[in-house]
Amino acid sequence: MEDDNSTERGSSPPSNPPSQAMTLEKAIDLGEYDPEYLGQFPQWYTLSRNIQFEYIRKALKNRNNQLLRQWAEIVNILDFRLKPHLKLALKNIEDQLEKVKADKERLYVEYSNF
Repeated sequence: MEDDNSTERGSSPPSNPPSQAMTLEKAIDLGEYDPEYLGQFPQWYTLSRNIQFEYIRKALKNRNNQLLRQWAEIVNILDFRLKPHLKLALKNIEDQLEKVKADKERLYVEYSNF
């Protein structure tokens, strides 16, 4: 499968980089941890696999913290029990937390094979 090798980290960046306002560091700070998205930044390909993994770990932590903060904000809304529509928002955040947890495990396995 020759095509699979061309998409691995270390190959050239895609031709459609993200907007100039967004930087790799800003994306990490905002909780973007998907290596495919981070691969849109040319700088990503200059980093060693170990440094890439450290950026991913930092982004995972940031994303998890964002979701926990959102969850707490919703739970602490006055008269939460009288606003059943907010339960859907909580469910969505909980689903995203589960996805982050699963992605974290998957990425740890993927990046532990240096």
